[in-house]
Amino acid sequence: PFLLFLDARDEVLLKRFSETRRRHPLGCEGVSLADAIARERMVLKPLRQIADVEIDTSELNIYQLRRRILEALGLSASGVSLLFESFAFKRGVPLDADYVFDVRMLPNPHYESELRDLTGKDEAVIEFLRAVPEAARMEGDIAKFLTDWLDALVQNHRSYVNVAIGCTGGQHRSVYLVERLTERFASRWPIVT
Repeated sequence: PFLLFLDARDEVLLKRFSETRRRHPLGCEGVSLADAIARERMVLKPLRQIADVEIDTSELNIYQLRRRILEALGLSASGVSLLFESFAFKRGVPLDADYVFDVRMLPNPHYESELRDLTGKDEAVIEFLRAVPEAARMEGDIAKFLTDWLDALVQNHRSYVNVAIGCTGGQHRSVYLVERLTERFASRWPIVT
């Protein structure tokens, strides 16, 4: 186990409890907030003494605190997880999507009887969509948009971005583009799925 101990100065804790209007867990009737904080310090003293890392949060904003915790754990604070997912509009747009792209205007392999039961991962569907100039253009446009804006999201302290690409059935066109974009971004971003 790795013990990370977070603390703050008394005046900061008093202010935080006052601002959130929450009662201190060790506070009870007749015990002031300052006394409850003092009691907490006494109870937690043995843990503080064996902590691997102690972080004073008094002057840290949430982004600085996140960075300090990640550094303490030996993790990178700079990586963004980029998730590409395919979906079917007929089943609804994913609620957790940060960006949604509609690719239903591309020719649909579903209407080719030999491709109907295949997916965008199958070579026959890949060949079909590679032969469609609009599919390459759509991939390029989505890639350009993401390239232009992902750095801004990273600067805004985002740790993950969910990109949803939808077509009618979520089987051919969206799957094909998700595979292509995943491959394209895998070399540039730390975590791409």
